[in-house]
Amino acid sequence: MKTRLLAAALAFATALACAPEAPAGGGNSASGSVAISRDDALVYAVDADLDTLFVVDAKDLSAEPRAIKVGRMPEKVLVAPDDTVYVANRYGRSVSVVRRGDSQASLTLEVGVEPVGLAVSEDGRTLYVVNSTRRTDLEVGSVMAFDTATHTLKWETAVGPEPRAITLLPGGRAMVTLYKSGDVVMLDVTKGAVTKSGSDLFRELNRSALGLSTPNGQPRQRPGTTGTTGPSTRRARALEAVTASPDGKQVYVAALLATDSVLNTRPNDPLANGGGSAVPGGFGGGAGNPGTSAGYGSSGGGCRLVRPVAAASLLTFDPEGNANVDDASADDPCRSFVDPNRGERPPLFLTSNAPGIPVQGPAAIAVDASGGYVFVANRESNNVSIVPTTSITTAPTVDRNLGAGGTQVVNVGAGPTGIAVSRDGTTAWVFNAFDHSLSKLSSGAGIVRQREVKRLAEDVLPADVVAGRKLFFSAVSPDMNDPNLGISCATCHVEAREDGHVWNTTEGPRNTPALTGKLLAKTAPFHWNGEFNTVSQFMSHTTKDRMGGRGPSEAMERQLMAFIMSVQAPDNPFTTETPADVKARGKSAWDKAACGTCHRGEALTDDRFYDVGTLVETGPVVDRREFLFHGGLNTPSLLGIARTGPFLHDGSAPTLKARILMGKERNEHGLTSQLTDQEVDDLVAYVRSL
Repeated sequence: MKTRLLAAALAFATALACAPEAPAGGGNSASGSVAISRDDALVYAVDADLDTLFVVDAKDLSAEPRAIKVGRMPEKVLVAPDDTVYVANRYGRSVSVVRRGDSQASLTLEVGVEPVGLAVSEDGRTLYVVNSTRRTDLEVGSVMAFDTATHTLKWETAVGPEPRAITLLPGGRAMVTLYKSGDVVMLDVTKGAVTKSGSDLFRELNRSALGLSTPNGQPRQRPGTTGTTGPSTRRARALEAVTASPDGKQVYVAALLATDSVLNTRPNDPLANGGGSAVPGGFGGGAGNPGTSAGYGSSGGGCRLVRPVAAASLLTFDPEGNANVDDASADDPCRSFVDPNRGERPPLFLTSNAPGIPVQGPAAIAVDASGGYVFVANRESNNVSIVPTTSITTAPTVDRNLGAGGTQVVNVGAGPTGIAVSRDGTTAWVFNAFDHSLSKLSSGAGIVRQREVKRLAEDVLPADVVAGRKLFFSAVSPDMNDPNLGISCATCHVEAREDGHVWNTTEGPRNTPALTGKLLAKTAPFHWNGEFNTVSQFMSHTTKDRMGGRGPSEAMERQLMAFIMSVQAPDNPFTTETPADVKARGKSAWDKAACGTCHRGEALTDDRFYDVGTLVETGPVVDRREFLFHGGLNTPSLLGIARTGPFLHDGSAPTLKARILMGKERNEHGLTSQLTDQEVDDLVAYVRSL
């Protein structure tokens, strides 16, 4: 085994230097905020704080980078086969087109709401743009196809809620990720049609928990246990980036896997961790493991690997959109479980064997030209994972530089959001969004390391916001968390928004609330139960009792709140573009149903507590009334609510209309029984404009 591991390490160390040149139009060698020209001479990086595309001389980092103004909040950049550069401007609802050598954008394409994904056909004739939502429908996003010669729209097709990234595949196919839904959609790009609206990912991730058999018919069982009761599945969330192998036979998606295990949000709760009810995966304990007093993670006695409640993962699919993943519900972090039937694919979980160096927040993904290694930029742990795409070993390594399956972790700057591998196979580039820097990675002395760092710009945001953002997204700050755990505020509040996940806790099911655009500092008390009267109490409990940190200082608390208050709500065209007569009708329905009785004031909440008929009374996880200190649940702010579904504390309302219709005839949530069907639609239109 030692010889095999050494061979794996040597193969990894030469991955950058020995990769063959990518085929024309292929390689899938970059994603996110950084890309490289076709001849490897120029590096392009987009800075969302500065609304700028930087052009950097790859051979001479001492040279002054060229700065090109693009649209508002650029987040994605792509280089086409003819070296045209495309920039997706997330809050500009546009794509900037920049020709090589130009000092400004040659034109701007109007697209949908929050464009977040880009791809160009191998022949360079078609540009594909993924929009988070359409301008006319906030509940469905789309893919647009543009003719790159005429810049005219070929087609637009709806693909599902909150799509994020796209990769092209052989045979006129494409895969699109659904960010919060945790699934993928298949497209026929020759026709602009959805051919498969979902996958078998959840089933394949949870075969043991669901009682399914392996492909050879044998039942699966969690290693080292005799079974558990209660929720024990994992669900994919935050599907941020996708790429395909050069031959198109495998597709890799960077994601989080969030647990459905019951979390003990109150460390002294006697019903948690075997004290009266079966609660697998309690607060700090994984299924089959005893819980500890703090930590959103799971490990066993003496085990160095910790699996957080939302773990960084690398999902694998075949080109037809079928999941090819390990059984996450059978995973044991102490054994770095690898399914013996897995075949040749990367490990499911992104890990680091180095104590105190977690892997969290996968934000961008690229594959080298050989197809042998996947590079993942991890925004919250400030590092890059380099993962073999084949099964090197079925046991975790002991090398400090290698994680399970031969993965290497390389530290870079703050908040990496883009990764690109040069076509000559010698260099990888990383853009670090939180310190506006470009990292150059290359191999030497057997290990890939950060060799050079180029600062492209200085901070333009207020100092408290800059510092607060780094704290919010940090999985490595001992003040915010236990670095061995590997979790940050953004692990659940992805992008400082919400992850669409309902967490099972000993208090009951709890939907992650959105933080952006809510005037959070003005809406005390905090949490669904309202048990925290001040921001300081709220932050102390979260960072100490849940995330295992020392707790932020008063200065850090101010910085965190400054950042949270600065983040814009999701782009919503209905806020400014809803016709006046529609708003007027909706406001009349709002008044008729007495919505303003509770949803009032600047933040559209009275900060009080009510039972509106949504408490969960049956099932494996119920709302425990002893924790409803005020007799009900905290009234949520309705500011910017339109794109924050699912709704309610248990996520039981997938849409705003569904929420209004729940208990409508019983007037459980306002005087809704008297609303006509048209008034319900008018009320929905009004609420989504808030």
